[in-house]
Amino acid sequence: MHVALILAYLFPAEERVNPFYFAGRAAVYGLLLFWGMKFIATPMETNYVGGHFMHLINLPFHEAGHLVFMPFGRFMTMLGGSLGQLLMPLICVGAFLFYNRDAFGASVALWWFAESLMDLAPYINDARDLQLILIGGVTGQQVEGHDWEYLLTNLGWLNYDHALAHGTYNIGIFVMALSFLWGAYLLYRQSQNLDRTL
Repeated sequence: MHVALILAYLFPAEERVNPFYFAGRAAVYGLLLFWGMKFIATPMETNYVGGHFMHLINLPFHEAGHLVFMPFGRFMTMLGGSLGQLLMPLICVGAFLFYNRDAFGASVALWWFAESLMDLAPYINDARDLQLILIGGVTGQQVEGHDWEYLLTNLGWLNYDHALAHGTYNIGIFVMALSFLWGAYLLYRQSQNLDRTL
């Protein structure tokens, strides 16, 4: 019973799909596919993801996360930036899926979550090197480090920064591929039910 309910949310049956809405969804899908493939094909070390406007969209949620998690101590305050950046697209996935009943919108938000993971990876990768340019236009070496230098040092995992970063980036690639498959299947189903009377 629960599986059937989950599948109904993930793959809703739309009996009459407005062709204009469908065309818009297909255009969005094509754009995200093109852009996402560029992310996937570009090595993490280039920080290609961090150089695009999506990084500027992620940034306010990252900074807000520090404030939201501040009551839970310094460690959670530092981790809160990354959590805020990841939680916001996940909240959007849930809102699209369960509140709006818009599975395609949820697949787009899942793409954003994947992109956000990939956006974090160079930051994690920089924990020892501290060469990444931060918000103030300085590197972590010029100030007192940054979030992931603090977090990994406190966990005793600083020597694993590159491995953790590559793992994060690869998880992002996997989730992005899932978002592509989900979106493509939804569009295929919608294409079978276009409203020809408009």
